Amino acid sequence: QFVQQQRELLGDLLARNYGARFSNQKQRDLALLQRLLDDQLVRNNQTRELQAMGVIMGDLLSAELGLHWVIYEDQMGRSRALRYKDTDNYLFPMTMISRRREADNRAQVEDIYQHAVDSITPALPRLPFQ
Repeated sequence: QFVQQQRELLGDLLARNYGARFSNQKQRDLALLQRLLDDQLVRNNQTRELQAMGVIMGDLLSAELGLHWVIYEDQMGRSRALRYKDTDNYLFPMTMISRRREADNRAQVEDIYQHAVDSITPALPRLPFQ
């Protein structure tokens, strides 16, 4: 439910300002996320919105890599994460953009996305004929 609320928060912001919606098309949605940052509709101190951007990016990662949303628990508490099947391979997309922006790191959304793909790809099984 929380993840869905995050999607709606960012979807409403996008619709109000650009008359657009997220489409689950990687290049288009990553460009829209970048535009929200470039146009300063989401600023470095807006943690909730930055994390909502991470949800949208997480949905794209999930679709591309076959991951699913889970609640990850450790000694630090609970986090939302993407997990590959029943393995111990996780990504934490909700904070991938927010932590960078809050530290004034201006990495491009597409670069953050690609870094996530590159970091988990070695843990995924190879497809036949690769």
